[in-house]
Amino acid sequence: MTINIQYVKMLTSETMTDYVTKKLNKLEGKFDFIINANVFFKSENDPRGDSHICEIELSIPGPKTFASSKERNFELAAKNSISDLTKQLEKRKATYKNH
Repeated sequence: MTINIQYVKMLTSETMTDYVTKKLNKLEGKFDFIINANVFFKSENDPRGDSHICEIELSIPGPKTFASSKERNFELAAKNSISDLTKQLEKRKATYKNH
């Protein structure tokens, strides 16, 4: 699986890159049909403080899988996005038939 991480209008972070790469590699170990992952980190001005966005798009056989989360920090946003993707992948894996 190839992982593309982009930081939109902000500085890159090696810590977040390592964190997300580690989590996505663990996800790939569980679901071996993942082909590609595109991760986008964005920051926006929000008076409530929920201004950190993590969007993850997975390329798998069939339609792409997407999850997005907006939280108070990037680690929590990434964690929630990966959790949502895990639920979607478990549903998708249940529909696959073994031949």
